Amino acid sequence: MRIGVFGGTFDPIHLGHLIVAEDARAALELDMVLFIPAGQPWFKSYRQITDAHHRLAMVRLAVEGNPYFDATDIEIRRTGPSYTVDTLAELRGQHPDAEFIVILGVDALREIDRWHRPRKLFELASVVGMARPGASLDPSVLNAAIPGASSRMRLLDSAQIDISGTDIRQRASEGRSIRYRVPATVEQYIHDNLLYLPTA
Repeated sequence: MRIGVFGGTFDPIHLGHLIVAEDARAALELDMVLFIPAGQPWFKSYRQITDAHHRLAMVRLAVEGNPYFDATDIEIRRTGPSYTVDTLAELRGQHPDAEFIVILGVDALREIDRWHRPRKLFELASVVGMARPGASLDPSVLNAAIPGASSRMRLLDSAQIDISGTDIRQRASEGRSIRYRVPATVEQYIHDNLLYLPTA
């Protein structure tokens, strides 16, 4: 079984995430793409993150109806900072015969040497870097930081959809439309739960 591991803050999940995941699934013939909202994303400690239960609920709404997509609270249940290498170790314990492929944007892949135990990550899984607007990667730079990493990595082109959570949160806070940036069910959830409104 080939399982794509697609982690992120997902604050909120948007159509760009879903397109990247589907492009990776089709190109790599994955049996499943597992969406993993971060519990405490260590790399975004500089800003307030929406409560994990809201982010997980939005991800679950977004992946409904796609038999190849699923969501898990594996990082939300774990205390402390969310590290991908810990998640992979836990997933391998649950699915010892599966092959795991971590799906990343190229911008994240360029900074993977700053991640927690990046060499171990490449031992536990292979990595696919998805092209994003304005982002590219020289594999030799990656090898310089993590020797041999490029042999466990593949770059794929994906639709260049320049949608960001930052823009969506800003639009929602100003009462502007977020339609067609997030799935309709996620848009309704944001409105119903008054997410991203300015705090008094």
